Parts: sequence; structure tokens; C-alpha cells
Amino acid sequence: MVEGRLALEPEVQEIFKHIDNGQNFLLSGGAGSGKTYSLVQVIKQVIEENPTSKVACMTYTNAAVKEIEERVNHNNLNVSTIHDFLWDNIKHFQKELKATIIALANDEAIARIKIDDLEIVTDDYFNNLENKIQYKEYVRIREGIISHDELLLVAEYMFEHYPKLSDIIKDKYRFILIDEYQDTNKVVIESFLTHFAQSMKRSIIGFFGDAMQSIYDDGIGNLNAYKGNEDGEVREVKKEQNRRNPQRVIDLANKLRTDGIKQTPSDDKFAPNMFNSEVKEGNVLFLYSDNDSIENIKIYLTEKEGWNFNNSKETKELNLTHNLIADKAGFRILMDIYDKDKILEYRQRVKSYIKDNNIDLDFSEMTFGEVIEVLKQGKSGRALNAVLPTRTMQTFIDENPELYNAALNYNYSLFSRVYVDKDQLLDDKKQDEEDENKKGSKRDDLIKHLYKIQRNIYLYQNKQFNEFLRVTDYRTNVKSLEDKRNLKKNIEELIDVGDKTIETIISEANEKGICLVDERLERFISEKQYVYDRVKSVPFSEFQKLYDYLEGKTPFSTQHKTKGTEFNNVLMILDNGGWRNYNFENLFTGEGSESVLERSQKIFYVCCTRAKENLAVFYYNPSEVVIEKALEWFGEDNVKKI
Repeated sequence: MVEGRLALEPEVQEIFKHIDNGQNFLLSGGAGSGKTYSLVQVIKQVIEENPTSKVACMTYTNAAVKEIEERVNHNNLNVSTIHDFLWDNIKHFQKELKATIIALANDEAIARIKIDDLEIVTDDYFNNLENKIQYKEYVRIREGIISHDELLLVAEYMFEHYPKLSDIIKDKYRFILIDEYQDTNKVVIESFLTHFAQSMKRSIIGFFGDAMQSIYDDGIGNLNAYKGNEDGEVREVKKEQNRRNPQRVIDLANKLRTDGIKQTPSDDKFAPNMFNSEVKEGNVLFLYSDNDSIENIKIYLTEKEGWNFNNSKETKELNLTHNLIADKAGFRILMDIYDKDKILEYRQRVKSYIKDNNIDLDFSEMTFGEVIEVLKQGKSGRALNAVLPTRTMQTFIDENPELYNAALNYNYSLFSRVYVDKDQLLDDKKQDEEDENKKGSKRDDLIKHLYKIQRNIYLYQNKQFNEFLRVTDYRTNVKSLEDKRNLKKNIEELIDVGDKTIETIISEANEKGICLVDERLERFISEKQYVYDRVKSVPFSEFQKLYDYLEGKTPFSTQHKTKGTEFNNVLMILDNGGWRNYNFENLFTGEGSESVLERSQKIFYVCCTRAKENLAVFYYNPSEVVIEKALEWFGEDNVKKI
């Protein structure tokens, strides 16, 4: 055996047997198995044995990038997110980039890139482009700017149609390692395992992850299709020890897995889940009630089990959706604006009607209301209903007449381009205050501006004066003692928000020089006036509650966002919140569609395995069949009615 390998864990030694044979490999490990530790061991040993070869390591988040860079600091290692890796390797081929975007826009079989509503895009489309094709947080194809989703499609097309690109990357990186592979888009995996195989250059591709934790719909989920094929075949190594969870959580998690991996406690007496050379027992509870009040459950866990819901670093309440959290965390109005606006849904209904019926009229100078009247002319019955609001849309309109009347008076050309999504409000949430923001936040420019205002307030309130001076727009004016006094006066006047609206606080922060209104906010107000008009009347105090939630200062988290984290105490709320992709009753009964059951089982597995000490799940008004399965999974002593 190569010197140094004896000190490696057995699974990594097995990986190097595949590397020696020139084979791609997959390390499959359950939650808490130490997959990142194995990844780091592989990187270090590869660099030691191949001192002149470069290693590329891709992972899902910037936080993971930073963690790996801190563990392995070497010039031959390039750690990045998948998007950054792809862009770094295709951005210099501008001619091919332009040709690819045009090809994707014109190919009906692949056409997921839309260019300016053009049916056919000619080869000279980008001839007058001032800058190169760029990759940013937003998409503006007419300006040559692609975003995250387009990048994956563009890269995959280029790898398929320009084989020399694979030669170049293989020449540059002898080893390409992909962490959290199950969350990686299928087109990325296709690039590395199918299109790369067109190149005769030699390169090893390694994957690390857990198919049971594939909880995102755009991820590939598993590599089963590649385990036995000839091109790009992948050899699997399983890692079955668990270093995070106590015994009772491990036992529960093993009942949920469907891929043959059965975890055992770590044989490392210094592992986090060990105490005095024995695995911690831990605690798992199935709590249910005829009352849907979560507060009663939290009171029980606080008084009887010693949990502290004021400590967001140690204790988390996991809900399936942000909508289930909005009321609890205090940002319901903002959530409804970004997620439940039926007037914008009606606007979309009108847009679709115009497109589907090939109505070729110039609406650019009309208001939204005038467009509706034009479409209604001469219609009756079913034809008329097609351009009218649905019943739920009409109910919303009846409840918000002033809002609807304002919408009718907006210029249709601008109003038709207004787009809102909850990610523009909620993206980039931290799990706790020490967590880092990720690159590529989807928050819109209004929310970013409000965030900056509250960041100023928070830093000053918490006496982080140096950081406050770095972020405030007032800093360029602080040249004397009098300037400092004025700054102190201005920020302290801004802090007392009381019942002031968001519009008032934006105005005061601008006037006081704390946070100046910039071009991005002005553009937002101009282009998305409808959204701004809704948000501006919301109390700023509600945004402050949203800020606390996004900064990880509350115990709340969605179940999807908690993946990759761990907490001493985890409370999972078994409520699908009307989301049809999940059904927790089916999880316990084994009924329902296979896809819904699989999603529910995986999200349940992920949430349960976040617990380092104690796990509790709450089910409102369960059936006898659900309780029976809970008794089987959790044990009689651990199923309690509250």
C-alpha cells in the first residue's frame, strides 16, 4: 500500500483502490457519517501522491467552500461552488458562448432560454453587444447577462458540442470532486459523466453525498444510472458509521432509509455522539394533540425536557414552509405580498390569454384596465370568463378594492413585467447569527435596501460602532467631532421606528444620510411600482421581525433550509401546509403516490438527523393508523398526547 494510506479511514482506502484503477467513484454516507472529513482526507492524500496535479472540488454552498478551504490550504486545490467552477471554465470562450445561447433559444426541444419574445434568434443577435457574455445574479439576455439557471444549460450544451472544452478541463484538473452530489442538477452530472467521456484525456471524478438527503427537486437524487454503464462508470463506497446522532435517533433514521445503508454509532470514542466511550442514548418524542397550538408543545418541552427556545443556536423549530412560519415570526403581511398576490395572478392570466390566442395588438400605451376592456369586447359566456378573474382572484380583488383600482391604472407594458416570488423576500436565510450569507442572493433591491437600513440600526444598538461606521452611508461625512454628534443624533432618531411605515423609514434614513436611496432602489420603484406601493405601507417593525428571522435570531427554520446543519434540540412540525408535494400522513401509513411518499420520507429523515441530543416531532390530531406507526418507530414510552 502507498505510504500514508494506512492512516486513512477504511472507506477512503477503498476509494484509492478505485483511483489506482482509473475509476470514477462515489462515497455514499448517511447523515452525520463524516463525509466532509472523508472528502478532506481524499484531497490531502491526492495532493501528497500527485504533487504536480491540480484538484478541483465543487460543493453546494459558499459556507461549504470556506470550510474545505480552511481544512486544506494548498495552491493545487481549487474549491468553488458548481456554478463558479462552470463559469470559470467557459467564460473565456465568448464566441462559443454566444452561439450556445442562440442555439438554446432556437431549439424547441431544449428551449429553456427565452430571448426578447423572439421565436427565431438570428446568428447576429449579439453583434452589437457592448460587453462580453456575463454571469450575474440576474438574467438580461439582451445585455448578454445570464444567471444561475441559464449557466447550467449553457455549460452542458458546450461540453456536449465542444469536446475540446473537456480536454482543456481534464488537462487542468486530474481530479474533480463533487460534494453533496445528490443536490447537483442532472445536466451537471451529465456533463461530467457523459460528455467528459468524449475526451480521451485521463481524469478521475469523485462524488460525495447521500441519496436519502436529496430533498431538492432540481437535484439528480442518485447516481444509479451511472453505476453500471460503460462510459463514466461510477464505483460506490458506503460509509455507515454515524458521528452526530445519539442511538435513538440512529435507530429511528435506519427505519426510514430505503437504500440499504444501515448506520451504526461511530467506533471513534471522541466522536461528538460519544460520551465516556459509549454512544449517547439521546431522546426521541412523538407528541400529538387535539389542539393545533404549537405553544403548548413548546411549553411542555421547556418545562419537562429542559429545552430553551430562546437559544436559536441550540434549539430549532422546523416547519415545512415559510408560510407556516410567517405568523409565528411576525412577517405575515410581507409574506402575503410576495407569495399570495391574486391580482398579479390575474395579470398573468391576462398575459397568457393574449399569448395563447396570438392577439397581435399594441398594448404598450394602454393601462392594465384598458387592456382588459379591449379583451372583453364582443365576448360572452365561456369566452368572456377566460379574460375575467377566477373565483379566488375575485375574492381577493373584492377584499382589496383600492389595490385593484391602482393596478388597473398602471401602464400595462410595465405592469406585465412585474414579477414577485417569496425567494425575493426570504432567500439567503442564516441558521444562526454566526452563519455566513451566500453568494447570489435572490432578494430584490427593495428588500436589500430595507435590510441595509436595519443592519445600520442593529449594529448601532449592539454597540458594534466600527462595523456601523463601515456600512452607513454617513461615514464619508464624519470628519469632525460635530459630525460624530450629528451621526449619533440621526441614527438614534431612526432607531425609534414605533408604528412608522416602511416608506417613512426609507425617507428618514435617506434624509439623515444613514442609508441613501440609490439607483437600484429608484429603478425598483419605477419598474415595480405595484410591489413598492404594497410594501411601503407595511410597518417597518414587521420588516425588523423578518430581519431577525433571516439573520437566524429566531428558533424557526424551514425543513429544507436546515439540511447540512445540526442542533442539540430539534422540534419538527408535521404539517404539510397545503403543499401537495408532501403528505406526512402518507409517511406513516405508507399510502399515496410514490413521489409524494418519497419526498415526505426524505425530508423527515433529514430533519430527524439534525438532532445531536433530542428530537421531538409534533402531529396535530393524528389518526389511529398514524399513532400505531409512531408507536412502532418511536417506542411506547416516547409517544405522548399533550
